[in-house]
Amino acid sequence: MINVFPVRAFRDNYIWIVHSQHFALIIDPGDATPVLTWLKQQKLQPIAILCTHHHHDHTSGTSLLVQKFEIPVYGPVNEKIPGMTHPLAEGNTFAFPELSLELSVLDVPGHTAGHIACYGQNRLFCGDTLFACGCGRIFEGNAQQMFDSLQKLAGLSDETQVYCAHEYTLDNIRFARAIDPENPELIELESNVEEKRERNMPTLPSSLATEKATNPFLRCDQPAIIQSASRYAGRQLTDPVSVFAAIRDWKNNFRGNTGLPM
Repeated sequence: MINVFPVRAFRDNYIWIVHSQHFALIIDPGDATPVLTWLKQQKLQPIAILCTHHHHDHTSGTSLLVQKFEIPVYGPVNEKIPGMTHPLAEGNTFAFPELSLELSVLDVPGHTAGHIACYGQNRLFCGDTLFACGCGRIFEGNAQQMFDSLQKLAGLSDETQVYCAHEYTLDNIRFARAIDPENPELIELESNVEEKRERNMPTLPSSLATEKATNPFLRCDQPAIIQSASRYAGRQLTDPVSVFAAIRDWKNNFRGNTGLPM
């Protein structure tokens, strides 16, 4: 049996540790220090690192971890990942017998040009592509790419557990409520997430079933989303990619309770 534990880093990052009783796979280690502390506490032997994309808050701890443990580093073939030994692209599969885990690779460009996601045993490690009730900003791709990447992830099983890399859920829900205020599942989700955050508990993993019911970026063909996006754009939008582009732009400038862009 394997478990997945969120090691917290920086302000809102999660470094996911997939582990058995003895061994651990480290995913997106932006900071080595909390990882080293937790591994020591749990008496776990790391066997590999997996990075979903090149951003420093997902890779900066890699070099120190490699130096200490001499373990392989898996990452996207088209991005520069510190110490990468195993470049990955869509169609690749890779396995960790110590964890009885096999993962398949999906190319999901948009947030970065070479971003990947990895999927296995109904678990999806998707970095900054799909968030709970949101999606990543588009830094190196375009709206069509990001839309296609999200649709690819949405095609996985509804039971898929979504392990994204940031605790953005409550802010994302507040934006989603601005777009889709009458969605009963979104209203219920907000209540549940608020309770977890009040107790300083992670809101992740989410599930694809929940995302399909509440995440506006996966629901760009729904009338409520189309209507809100069209109102924001100031014109009638007729195709899902245009709707997606409008609400992604809206999200870039949306200010939540902090008064800061989210």
